[in-house]
Amino acid sequence: MRPASAPGARPPHPLVARADDGALAKRLNRIEGQVRGIGRMIDEDRYCIDILTQVSAVQSALDALALQLLEHHLHGCVRHAVKSGDGDRAIAEALEVIRKFAR
Repeated sequence: MRPASAPGARPPHPLVARADDGALAKRLNRIEGQVRGIGRMIDEDRYCIDILTQVSAVQSALDALALQLLEHHLHGCVRHAVKSGDGDRAIAEALEVIRKFAR
């Protein structure tokens, strides 16, 4: 018998393999490099519009990463939750995070 989880505790995460883990890591490393580049641009007192352009590129890259992760979550974790009878909770959780991106 499993112990009851605390209120608000996250459910156990199903082990759903991501076929694109390597691609996600590369994308994240690229974003990290872009952010460090922005820091250097600020240190070098570069033209504000050039810095803002790079900030916009980082925001777009993070949005693309988030969508990729959301897609994995929906096809893997949410699908698993629906099959195991916990679909309402998983869908509500997914909608909550989707709403954060819609702001």
